[in-house]
Amino acid sequence: MRVPVLIINFKNYREGYGDRGLDICRYASRVSVEYGLDIYVAPPTLMLMRFIEHCGADIYVQHADPVTYGAYTGSIPVEALKDMGVKGVIINHSEKQLEVRQIIELVDKARQYGLVSVVCADTPVLGKIIALAGPTAIALEPPELIGSGIAVSRARPEIIVEGVKSIKSISRDIVVLAGAGISSRDDVEKALRLGSEGVLVASAIMKARDPGKVIEDFAQAMVNYSK
Repeated sequence: MRVPVLIINFKNYREGYGDRGLDICRYASRVSVEYGLDIYVAPPTLMLMRFIEHCGADIYVQHADPVTYGAYTGSIPVEALKDMGVKGVIINHSEKQLEVRQIIELVDKARQYGLVSVVCADTPVLGKIIALAGPTAIALEPPELIGSGIAVSRARPEIIVEGVKSIKSISRDIVVLAGAGISSRDDVEKALRLGSEGVLVASAIMKARDPGKVIEDFAQAMVNYSK
């Protein structure tokens, strides 16, 4: 995972389904190439194969279960995701929270099958605990700001500063992302100035009148900061 990095969580917004969802994914793929940035998309689970076959971007899944093939009714096996062509998994989003034990199991399972693991943490303390499991990335996301339009980089900058310090004290290799309320290029730039190495976003892009413009604005902010 190169930094700075942009991860787009499509959640289950209606805009993430069908041709509109694919258009957003394809635009993200084009911007990724144009700006030389890593941009990953996490479409609705029901759209995974269509995105893998027709999008061109690296596809992450919004959730998985720490199981392999077998008698696990209703589960999403990490091994199956690997075979499908999924590149990474988001773990412990505030809308799909897990116990610490489950987080560790999923990080280990993702590592076993060569998938990127992006774990969400609502506090720097949890971020430090998760860092001990050695995920690829940790996204700092206070749940009260998710979907609020009020960026963590503006409302709770200390979470980014303290989170980066805590996580990097465990491993310099873990990528630290900022999430929750990131809505503008200014929010992205401030998150990077505070020490984050990218952002995890959802509604700012998925609910935008022109998602492609927002993706490009965020990409420009990242490129300008990294120069």
